Amino acid sequence: MKGILGKKIGMTQVFTKSGKLVPVTVIEVEPNVVTQIKTLEKDGYEAIQLGSFTVKEKSLNKPELGHLKKSGSEPKRFLKEIRGVNISDYTLGSKVDASIFTEGEMVDVSGISKGKGFQGVIKRYNQTRGPMGHGSQYHRGVGSMGTLLPMHVLKGKKLPGHMGHELTTVQNLEVVKIDLENNLILIKGNVPGPKKSLVIIKSAVKNPDKVNEREELMFYEVSEEVDEAPSEEEAQEVATDENSEVANEDATSEEEVGQE
Repeated sequence: MKGILGKKIGMTQVFTKSGKLVPVTVIEVEPNVVTQIKTLEKDGYEAIQLGSFTVKEKSLNKPELGHLKKSGSEPKRFLKEIRGVNISDYTLGSKVDASIFTEGEMVDVSGISKGKGFQGVIKRYNQTRGPMGHGSQYHRGVGSMGTLLPMHVLKGKKLPGHMGHELTTVQNLEVVKIDLENNLILIKGNVPGPKKSLVIIKSAVKNPDKVNEREELMFYEVSEEVDEAPSEEEAQEVATDENSEVANEDATSEEEVGQE
């Protein structure tokens, strides 16, 4: 098991050299710092704690700052544990970057899903509505509340309520591209959460060793040379040259007409 913390930037699309379009989610993964190593003897389980995204000291309280200073890390906004790792491969204060993953590898991405506020059962649980005729008098209701015997609504009844904004994991997503220069990972498909939300990328639980063969992607380089607009003097010189050429052509045509 391995993992890294990142921030969802948004979605875009890339193309393979064969012309196939691949929708991807762009995740920023600046180097994470190992802020704590938990051992079986001391904590009862093995895990590493990663920290990411530097913030000002005033954003954290004294216990948080003291905890981070043990690893020599700057104040970090996002701290999460990754269990199931080989703790002997990590040291306190070391950094973890996107190179721990390979292109074509399968991963699971966890994050807080988009909040949708208070919703009814049709949107929240995908239930169907009643007839929309005026005589039915039942359109988007919640349906029967259950049997009369217990004299109360049974626990677990699907009712209107708060929807979204909960921890969600999307499994078996493929790593399409790793950009170490810009600290970016492109993952095929969509991941939970809105833009600029924090996510956790881990090895796939169901396919930990699966690595797909990736087609080479096609990229276009933008030229840095930009054609500057001509100055007023240059524009006047060009206009003068064009007028002189037109005048010479007219004189030549008049001479030819006179000779005929």
